[in-house]
Amino acid sequence: MKPFALLGANIVLPDAIVEDRALLIADGRIGDLVEAAQVPSDYARFDLGGGWLLPGFIDTQVNGGGDVLLNDQPTVEGIAAIARAHRRFGTTGLMPTLISDDQAVVAAAIASTERALGEGVPGVLGLHIEGPHLNPAKKGIHLAEKFSRLDEAAMSLLTAPSLGPRIVTLAPELAPDGTIRHLAEAGVLVCAGHSLADYDQTRRALDEGLAGFTHLYNAMTQLNARAPGMVGAALEDRGTHFGIIADGHHVHPAALKVALAARGLDGVMLVTDAMPPVGGKMRHFNLMGQDIRIEDGVCKGVDGTLAGSALSMAQAFRNAIGLLGLDMVTASRLASGNPADFLRIADRTGRILPGLQADLAHLDDRLVVRRSWIAGDLSENGE
Repeated sequence: MKPFALLGANIVLPDAIVEDRALLIADGRIGDLVEAAQVPSDYARFDLGGGWLLPGFIDTQVNGGGDVLLNDQPTVEGIAAIARAHRRFGTTGLMPTLISDDQAVVAAAIASTERALGEGVPGVLGLHIEGPHLNPAKKGIHLAEKFSRLDEAAMSLLTAPSLGPRIVTLAPELAPDGTIRHLAEAGVLVCAGHSLADYDQTRRALDEGLAGFTHLYNAMTQLNARAPGMVGAALEDRGTHFGIIADGHHVHPAALKVALAARGLDGVMLVTDAMPPVGGKMRHFNLMGQDIRIEDGVCKGVDGTLAGSALSMAQAFRNAIGLLGLDMVTASRLASGNPADFLRIADRTGRILPGLQADLAHLDDRLVVRRSWIAGDLSENGE
């Protein structure tokens, strides 16, 4: 790949925005920022014509996209289709997410993800297994009949070596003592979610190595004056991360602002919890026997239960600015840098810094995604 320079856009760095500079890319990696006149003669010049150049978005919770649901197609082809669909919206790295299912489907998703990682499928970072070890009282759209206990066979499957990050979302109150520690010691990023764990139970899980919380506020115990709940534990702790679904429907923007103010910015990640219609044509789809329809941009079951989302990371990023009042640098941090930190891949991607992989997104002045790069490889297929 010939080295090239990107010019003509505002460049969003981890702590600043720079103008009138060229970003050098060589061998799929980010190089220096230089003035246009200093671009080496052997570099191709790519004038972006305005807008914003950001680190590509990283989404740690993606159930589907491009009319594909991972549970229905736990194959390399299905995973690749989901990644392609989300790349249109600036997502250059994602964690395909399997919701609660039979152990055979979990095994298939793990095996296919490992194959995708081995084959270098663009955009695939690892796998998020959300369930089936959840609390039926907080099942959301998950099928309770798919729920199961964390037995020896399940633990063996979840702790199998991986080429990339692996997230497991579980209900801590249902996990035997030592389970979270065992998973964490095996390199698994354990998140709490779909849970009735109270504050004290959540604190014990944190002591065992709990790494984060899946879609803060949703499907967990809330913050009350004398019962801080899981939300209180998540906002109090400074060593973990939590995802927020900033679509204006899952959580009121005011509640998200409170979370940001209480926790600070380090541990907050934008996630989509996206379903197949994102990047696809579906207006309704089947989720393990349940008919899910999109109403006013929201995925709902027949009883009105929220069923993931129709949110893209590009829209989540715009909402972080428009609904939450964040500046461009901070919104970028929540969409890219913090997820990279959580996944422990910040030495590879997530920021525009020399030496990191050239995973980038170009947004126009209206913050619409126009193009993206993964390891310096360009896709012009934007929104």
